[in-house]
Amino acid sequence: MKRRTFLGAATASLAATQLARPAFAAGSAARGYEVVARFWGAMPTGVTVSRRGRIFVNFPRWGDDVPFTVAELRGGKPVAYPNAEVNRQDAADLAGHLQSVQSVVVDPVDRLWILDTGSPLFAGSSYGGPKLVAVDLRTDRIVRTILFPPEVVPATSYPNDVRFDLRRGAAGMAFITDSGGPNGIIVVDLASGRSWRRLSGHPSVLPDPDFVPIIDGQPFMVRPAGGEPTSYETGSDGIALSADGRHLYYCPLSSRRLHRVATDALANPHATDADVAATVENLGFKPMADGLESDDKGRLYGGDLEHNAIWRRNPDGTYCTLAQGADLNWIDTLSVASDRHLYATANQLDRLAPFHEGQDLRRKPYLLVRLPIDAGPVKLG
Repeated sequence: MKRRTFLGAATASLAATQLARPAFAAGSAARGYEVVARFWGAMPTGVTVSRRGRIFVNFPRWGDDVPFTVAELRGGKPVAYPNAEVNRQDAADLAGHLQSVQSVVVDPVDRLWILDTGSPLFAGSSYGGPKLVAVDLRTDRIVRTILFPPEVVPATSYPNDVRFDLRRGAAGMAFITDSGGPNGIIVVDLASGRSWRRLSGHPSVLPDPDFVPIIDGQPFMVRPAGGEPTSYETGSDGIALSADGRHLYYCPLSSRRLHRVATDALANPHATDADVAATVENLGFKPMADGLESDDKGRLYGGDLEHNAIWRRNPDGTYCTLAQGADLNWIDTLSVASDRHLYATANQLDRLAPFHEGQDLRRKPYLLVRLPIDAGPVKLG
């Protein structure tokens, strides 16, 4: 993750937070949400729900004690999934073990896909570590492993989140945001396993210059013990497919803006960088968000990290707040399930020690919450 030295932008950023808010729909009001699970161990990031209501979560290896990096919730408790052995970190068998998983997603045909960054502690990856792993939920067995070559996912990359359109090609396509370096979008042909990069270094995937959000009333920055504060810079992160599959929405984490790009261009292995860039659209201001999600009614969802809230963007571009509360601290990943609920993890990432002069201010438990949305997941398959 790239970070820039803080050069006095905090006051300007605070003003932007207060004045440059998106157009929220008149009469918008926060609804209630329920806590699905509480996590007393490692910090979770991703969540996904199968058609039968099975809930899967993951825990990246960022420094917590992480006995397993992917889990299924059983009786409200996380259990290693698909088994303990594959969750064992093993530098001698990068391809055969899950090293540090950032995201889990159930696809339209009810397979669980696991996105392994291959980069514990953000230390960089080697071939075999970064991968997509598919699990058949009927048998709970791994049925596919797709490794990323170094020219697509170099050591400095950080594959972050993934979405699937199974109508494309012989077996579908996967789209992945790269939050490391260089920022961009990775496209995977699931039939052949071939992958390629798009929008690497494009302005739409980069963090905003001098971006300093205000969280808990103060500028959110990297604050090393005894060192100079620097701005936190992370590029392409949140990702969501439109209900019709024509567009991929994405956003840098260190920004308050939303973009989309034509999936036809992304999925064309013969398209040039200029061809893809020509389809990028700037959709304007949105709250600072980590993950994104979409539903089958053409709406988008995200967390408002500066206001402990969850928002929805309607097809007409207006926003409304669906939930807000002090315990919704750092909404990381969102997932629309077949039970017509939106699930979200709240993991207090902003309270990690690197942001507080070496002091870990997180207060367990971390939460998995859900709220009704009267919509289902996007089904492109």
